[in-house]
Amino acid sequence: MSMNAETIRVERDSRGVATLWLARPEKHNAMSAQMLEALTEAARELGADPAVRVVVLAGEGASFCAGGDLTWMRAQMTADGATRAREARKLAEMLQALNTCPKPVIGRVQGNAFGGGVGLISVCDVAIAVSSARFGLTETRLGLIPATIGPYVAARMGEAKARRVFMSARLFGAEEAVRLDLLARAVPAGELDAAVEAEVAPYLSVAPGAVGAAKALLRQLGPRIDADVIDETIAALVSCWESEEAVEGIGAFFEKRTARWTLEEE
Repeated sequence: MSMNAETIRVERDSRGVATLWLARPEKHNAMSAQMLEALTEAARELGADPAVRVVVLAGEGASFCAGGDLTWMRAQMTADGATRAREARKLAEMLQALNTCPKPVIGRVQGNAFGGGVGLISVCDVAIAVSSARFGLTETRLGLIPATIGPYVAARMGEAKARRVFMSARLFGAEEAVRLDLLARAVPAGELDAAVEAEVAPYLSVAPGAVGAAKALLRQLGPRIDADVIDETIAALVSCWESEEAVEGIGAFFEKRTARWTLEEE
């Protein structure tokens, strides 16, 4: 995985547990095009490796994942339509590769997760976070929508719970994330590794092929996330990138000003 070295890191132990690290801590693990491609490749390689029993998805540094890299998103504002669609597909394909990985994927959430970071948590089979972590689907602050992550967030939370946080960009804590079914548990930082290990351990005594088959069956029984749905989310994201609101929202972020729709409190 030579292309992965700059943005992700994979560690394996003798038990067949592979830890897939998001490794851009200085950028709060924001997902660049390179990271998206590296994660897709890693998910496919680990999924196909018979020596791998469990995948732990983890982040280096203070944040789990701040979402899409804003420099990458800003570049889409001036790109042509084909480029926008291609870049949006990189995000969609990465999420689908992790979501359909035939290995169990355990999320080790050691810090904040926003936007696409919530999408990453949603494609884990189970996620444990530190109690201090904060979360938010922050896209609408930028004039965007949680498009390509949408099917996975909806599958994880259910529509009713997702409606509480999907459109408002409101930040919420780990305990609320548990109530929303985004997380399985929230634990003190010192207990995170033990909590993750407790989720890993059962998979070391069950048939790996049966685990993969059971996961695939459950995915079929759950909400439909097929090529047509993914194409719809890509089209929705590209449409947003082309909107006046996105120009204003992303512009306001880089210019360090409030967007024109922000109502200041008296």
